[in-house]
Amino acid sequence: MAVPFRKISKTRGRMRRTHYKIEANSTVKCSNCGAAIRPHRVCPECGFYKGKNVTEKVAKEEKVVETKKATPKKETKKVEKTTKAKKTTKKESK
Repeated sequence: MAVPFRKISKTRGRMRRTHYKIEANSTVKCSNCGAAIRPHRVCPECGFYKGKNVTEKVAKEEKVVETKKATPKKETKKVEKTTKAKKTTKKESK
């Protein structure tokens, strides 16, 4: 097994590793909605890939929005109890 002739110092080893960096993921604009997405992937916002609708995400979102608007909200009044229980300590109970 090969053994180095001299120990590599901490500084020299760290200087060598300065180029080992994490780079940010590249993004492109979706051709349909303009959202920033990773290249060569289906757009999570609209479901389009290369100008074609791949998933039915748009239709599902519209149905959800319509059903939420169609159902009226029930107004319920909460009745608050005004009775307050008095806290008793050991000294007061004697």
